[in-house]
Amino acid sequence: MNNTTDNQLTNIDNLSELPQEILNHDALLKNAGKLLDTMLDFKELMLGYSCAIKEIRTKLEILDKEFEVINQRNPISSIHTRLKSQTSIMEKMARKGLDYTRENIENNLNDIAGLRVICSYVDDIYRIADALTNQDDIELIARKDYIENPKPNGYRSLHLIVSIPIFFAEHTKKVRAEVQIRTIAMDFWASLEHEIKYKKHITNTEEIAERLKKCSEVIAYTDNMMQSIRAEIDNTAGEQTEEEIIFEKLKRYDKSLGE
Repeated sequence: MNNTTDNQLTNIDNLSELPQEILNHDALLKNAGKLLDTMLDFKELMLGYSCAIKEIRTKLEILDKEFEVINQRNPISSIHTRLKSQTSIMEKMARKGLDYTRENIENNLNDIAGLRVICSYVDDIYRIADALTNQDDIELIARKDYIENPKPNGYRSLHLIVSIPIFFAEHTKKVRAEVQIRTIAMDFWASLEHEIKYKKHITNTEEIAERLKKCSEVIAYTDNMMQSIRAEIDNTAGEQTEEEIIFEKLKRYDKSLGE
């Protein structure tokens, strides 16, 4: 700032008497500071949710590996993760009629951090869910079983809202996440239903909804049949000789060590 401007500031007692360019500059810096604080606060908030996804995913991968060693098969087919975008968070807060504040976000949204776990069989869903929620640092907040009680449109899945502690450098924070666990067939149906639901200019919506529900029932029947077939195969596997069983276990053990 030059000497003339310094003298102007020294001799002016009333803020309204400041030159307009100085007022604009100060307002710009003030607004920029507020925006920066907001952005950093949101970035810190999302860091917690991102870490929660990593922590829970690691737990699931360890469980999958443990079950592979014990049962010679992987109950988890794949794991998908999703961190809700800022615009999606804003839209959901608006639908709830809540102010867009960090406190409101943390207290009212449970699905900012999301994990979708795809299993091969229905019984694997409950086995993974129980093993995860029984861990000491996992707090189960809510559990919705849409497999036993499907949604009216035919949607099936097991939903868990959990809380997990995240250890930062100077503090520990509990963060919530949503874990959806379903079979490959359930995920196939949900993906197509979601895609169709957001298609525009559909006239026969009721007919399509009814057909989708029937598809869901067929998929549920298929899931049950596949689980029954697997159980039957597992039971007949006991007819192998002891030497054959040991050799089969050794082959699977070698495979797991090589991965």
